[in-house]
Amino acid sequence: MSRTARLDIHLDPASTEPVFSQICAAVSADIAAGTLPAGTRLPPTRALATQLDIAVNTVAKAYRELEVEGYIEGRGRRGTFVRDQSGVAGEREVLRFVTTMHSLGMSLQDTLEMVRRAWP
Repeated sequence: MSRTARLDIHLDPASTEPVFSQICAAVSADIAAGTLPAGTRLPPTRALATQLDIAVNTVAKAYRELEVEGYIEGRGRRGTFVRDQSGVAGEREVLRFVTTMHSLGMSLQDTLEMVRRAWP
């Protein structure tokens, strides 16, 4: 069983950057620096919220954003883990694109047709 990482996140209450964004920035920086290698289990949302003295929903929002960006993945009851970052830049952009198209109400068929027309 994987050991859960203890995240060293320092929030700036005076910052204009939202707290969830500060968490995203700290975690993604640690992943990029190799401090949080692939396969590392992140603390549960409640545990991190308690550690940072913030609302659970704020941590959950940060984790959702990090998952959409391809940095982490939820594995149900097993927890949330750092994803392997080798070769995921393209996948991260595809996830961002798909999320945007979905939020615009575009169907898969219409989106594929738009991509076909735009492809050089």
